[in-house]
Amino acid sequence: MTSTLLIVQFVLAIIITITILLQKSSSIGLGAYSGSNDSVFGAKGPGNFLSKATMTLGLLFVINTIALGYIYNQQKMESAVDSVKTDTLIPSVPTEKKSTAPAAPTNAAPVVPTIPESK
Repeated sequence: MTSTLLIVQFVLAIIITITILLQKSSSIGLGAYSGSNDSVFGAKGPGNFLSKATMTLGLLFVINTIALGYIYNQQKMESAVDSVKTDTLIPSVPTEKKSTAPAAPTNAAPVVPTIPESK
């Protein structure tokens, strides 16, 4: 989704640039190279059409920019840890640590080993 919106953003930027350069200025700009603008856009010329097209394209550009910013911000809030698998071969540690060693008696004296008697 983001790659599609990013491609649309580049295309809109190029089309807006071309539309702005085609508009009539004091030196006519690139509009002089477009040939018969009067017959394509009507008797009044391209002025009104190009200004409306520039406004529409600019609005689409701003909306697309806001959408891209929102989507990238949502992706940034996700953590890489969220996508890590938690199934592992290491057993989990229980919440209470229990000792597996037998408890030694506290009052018992050490026992001396005895040699068995032979008969």
